[in-house]
Amino acid sequence: VQLVESGGGLVQAGDPLRLSCAASGSTFSINAMGWYRQAPGKQRELVADITSRGGITHYAASAKGRFTISRDSAKNTMYLQMKSLKPEDTAVYLCKAETGGSSWYVDYWGQGTQVTVSS
Repeated sequence: VQLVESGGGLVQAGDPLRLSCAASGSTFSINAMGWYRQAPGKQRELVADITSRGGITHYAASAKGRFTISRDSAKNTMYLQMKSLKPEDTAVYLCKAETGGSSWYVDYWGQGTQVTVSS
């Protein structure tokens, strides 16, 4: 599975931004996908994730009410719609795909896209 993120950039506080993560390869094996972020000097943290079956979503507390994760199965693409961005949202945003079966699993990561929010 290959993952390519896009949509990052420099925005002002309060602005919206939409990130995309395009998946290719063995996408049929993806059980769930998620957005993570990593700010300089901080650990990588989950922002939101979504299951392939049922589209069940889960959000970190910092993302609830401001971010919306979604997916377009036909395009093998996941999105993160962000609104009311804050300077503390500044980070590299990475896409992860969780694949596996009954006895194995492998996680795949994209290269990330930089989001910078100025005050």
